[in-house]
Amino acid sequence: MESSGNPDRMLLFVHGRDFKPNAEDFQDLSISALTTGIERDCPEMLEQFNTLDKRLSYYGDLTNEFLISEGLHYDETLDIGDRRNALIKFRALDKKKNFSVTRYDRLPGKTAISEFVADVVAPVLGSLGLSTILIRKVGVDLGEYWNAKSDFAEKLRERVRSSICDVLDSGSQILLMTHGTGCIITYDVLWQLSHDAKYADKYRDKKIDVWLTLGAPLGDSMIRRRLLGAGKKGAERYPSVVVSWHNISAEDDFVSHDNTLADDFKNMLKQKQVSFIRDYRIYNLAIRYGKSNPHSSIGYLAHPRTAQIISEWLQQDRVSPLPKSIF
Repeated sequence: MESSGNPDRMLLFVHGRDFKPNAEDFQDLSISALTTGIERDCPEMLEQFNTLDKRLSYYGDLTNEFLISEGLHYDETLDIGDRRNALIKFRALDKKKNFSVTRYDRLPGKTAISEFVADVVAPVLGSLGLSTILIRKVGVDLGEYWNAKSDFAEKLRERVRSSICDVLDSGSQILLMTHGTGCIITYDVLWQLSHDAKYADKYRDKKIDVWLTLGAPLGDSMIRRRLLGAGKKGAERYPSVVVSWHNISAEDDFVSHDNTLADDFKNMLKQKQVSFIRDYRIYNLAIRYGKSNPHSSIGYLAHPRTAQIISEWLQQDRVSPLPKSIF
């Protein structure tokens, strides 16, 4: 999906796992959350942000269909309403200083149990070879993504790949924003565009200005072992179509429990495959269904750090290629 706007710059958002509302409502909620942050923290950039071409890479219908086939239930109307209620609460936070540990600690239903499980239980199970069991426990759709007998992964990658290729083909400056396990799918697609013979000839020399990962699980060792290219050596192991990589992780976010990526992907810097990788730690103040949800996309999208990164990107001048001759 896409919205009209400035064709010279594009923001593409790739969502994460679990049930998702229909594409139109989900895109509207996501853009509204981003707008809330820009309007609050960078009001001077609001007009430019509003004219920005904003697109959603959507595969929620595929994950919804699979999860329902697994016997899980989804109330879309309730989900949309709860996301809107979460957004309303963020609109009431009119200053950056509200996004502090003090306010976070006062959120209803806040618990450190999930953080303990992520930091202690997950690594232990992974070292014992029980990672597949753990992955399916966390999310059956993620387990299906790595099911070698299923075409689920390629269906999801095709959706995301098509969206990314469309924006790359446009020649626009691109900010690619991904949430949760959508970061895994996107990473795999970026690797394909860099190294897979089907796509690399056309796309390996094209660049995405900024990749902004939100609540990404890419720091987890058992997940990194399953990424495309993990068995390769040297430059073939990593994507090479991103200029700058920002990574935002929230306190107590189970999905991004290993919250730093600069150390895990430092070889990309050594091999000059990316300009920088920068990690940020935040407090996600989202409340979903009456309690704290530090992985909520609404909370990530409306956060001051996200608004700052988008604002700085909007103010960057396009880097034009040097002329063939300077004489």
